[in-house]
Amino acid sequence: MGHRSFPVEGACRCGNTRFEISSAPLITSACHCRGCQRMSSSAYSLTAIMPAPAFKVVAGNPVKGGAQGPDANHYFCPDCKTWMFTRIPGFDQIVNVRSTLLDDLSWTEPYMETMTSEKLPWARTPAKRSYEKFPEMDEFQGLMADFAKEEDA
Repeated sequence: MGHRSFPVEGACRCGNTRFEISSAPLITSACHCRGCQRMSSSAYSLTAIMPAPAFKVVAGNPVKGGAQGPDANHYFCPDCKTWMFTRIPGFDQIVNVRSTLLDDLSWTEPYMETMTSEKLPWARTPAKRSYEKFPEMDEFQGLMADFAKEEDA
């Protein structure tokens, strides 16, 4: 993908709630779990996992909706109800941003896919890594390093 300039903005469907990222994602992902299927009304949700300091809301006031703890907090535009990002309690160092909301759509391609044990039989992604559940925590460092190498190529 090569060099990109920052910041990159993103917005909900109506545009009233906007956010900004100031660095590349740590990794991109498609999640096939039933919760994401229901939240996105699709076969899977797409995510750019961001370092928390590289993410900020620049307009609007997102509200919690969907999953509201203890495992995840989903945030939505209060006006159009677009699911915008997720914060996971205990993982305060990251924010899962719905990558299709970014103005730069080049980060929508998932590097990994998770929860394939729940995926719809016809659903396919171009993900290079695939997991029946979620990768083990000790695998994430290597996954992120591999993703960064490909992004820099």
